[in-house]
Amino acid sequence: MLKMISKPAVKLVERYLPDPYIFVLLLTLIASVAAIAIERQSPLAVLRFWGDGFWGLLTFSMQMLLVLVTGFMLASSPPVKRILQKIASTAKTPGGAIILVTLVSLAASWINWGFGLVVGALFAKELARLIRVDYRLLVASAYSGFVVWHGGLAGSIPLTIATEGHFSADQIGIIGTGSTIFAFFNLAIVVCLFISIPLVNRMMLPDEKDSVYVDPKVLDDAPESAGRISRPAERLENSVSLALLVGVPGLLFLLDHFLLRGGGLNLNVVNFMFLFLAIVLHRTPRNLLNSLNEAIKGGAGIVIQFPFYAGIMAIMVQSGLAESLSESLVSFATADTLPFWSFISAGIVNLFVPSGGGQWAVQAPVMLPAAEALGADISRIAMAVAWGDAWTNLLQPFWALPVLAIAGLKAKDIMGFCLIQLFITGIIISIGLTWF
Repeated sequence: MLKMISKPAVKLVERYLPDPYIFVLLLTLIASVAAIAIERQSPLAVLRFWGDGFWGLLTFSMQMLLVLVTGFMLASSPPVKRILQKIASTAKTPGGAIILVTLVSLAASWINWGFGLVVGALFAKELARLIRVDYRLLVASAYSGFVVWHGGLAGSIPLTIATEGHFSADQIGIIGTGSTIFAFFNLAIVVCLFISIPLVNRMMLPDEKDSVYVDPKVLDDAPESAGRISRPAERLENSVSLALLVGVPGLLFLLDHFLLRGGGLNLNVVNFMFLFLAIVLHRTPRNLLNSLNEAIKGGAGIVIQFPFYAGIMAIMVQSGLAESLSESLVSFATADTLPFWSFISAGIVNLFVPSGGGQWAVQAPVMLPAAEALGADISRIAMAVAWGDAWTNLLQPFWALPVLAIAGLKAKDIMGFCLIQLFITGIIISIGLTWF
């Protein structure tokens, strides 16, 4: 049945879903018109919100570009390629490949979202080199695992409210991860998704006549060989010692960070780890640079689109539109249904404000007073917003850009499959938030 349903969904999305750049332009216009029509903001005010906030994600944009580049460089190093090949070789059938890439992506995304995005996409490419399987579904399966990130170890909302001095600490105090990430209801949702998402992806596997395959040669991203060294500068470029003199101290810093200082994973640490492991494993600066030249080709979407999302976020927040949207959806909720409506409102807001931490800053002033007034469980409401933020990433191409860049696909190629997952995971998460 899922195969039958996914086929028209894929065709529908392929026909009507525009390029992510067109998508962000349309979202910009929708947010602007809504701010003027609903919030009674003047066109000049909206223009200023948009222009002043346009560069608000520059740091994050660079971090995301580095997720793509450093992850690609690490995965293209000979030792990591051998590991990926060994794991990929355990899948013997197209269906096995779909299940395996989904499980790898789910596990990696639960640990850290940036890690999950890169590992899932690179592992999908490795599987495609070994097994003849629909490449669109393979990459979509890798991306679908990303939906668990906000219920995992790097979830920005649960980690924010567990941190001393967070912006709503005076109102709700400190809520530890035992009440959010490691609460029974959240773990139950994660377990259900670990079971359902791989099975749904497997059941959507198209028949051979409807499948789209990729030539393994197209996926080859091996760095060029050094060739004959004739200049002193080339000796430095191909120096193993130079790479180790810089790479090993970087790895020692990571050991200090994790073991001696008890630090955790965040986006900067993940990028640092990817980069210095790549420096060491590529052995020479020239090999690393060759890999970098391949990696950077896929970063154009991130560079051009993220500033537009920053502008949209500024319109949504400063005009009051995000707050009004949240208030309207929870205005008729009860203590029992507030988690569900918080989840739905967060999913809608996420289309315009695709940032977990930023979304909590917008929605917390609405959700927390509503939870207190109704006597609802605040930790469950916080996780409802977190899951809503993660859920509609299956529809929002913002987070898919690194995956698509690595895989060499367009959003329309995978979003039809993700649309089916959107409905199924939405039901599972809703039940988990309200009944578990």
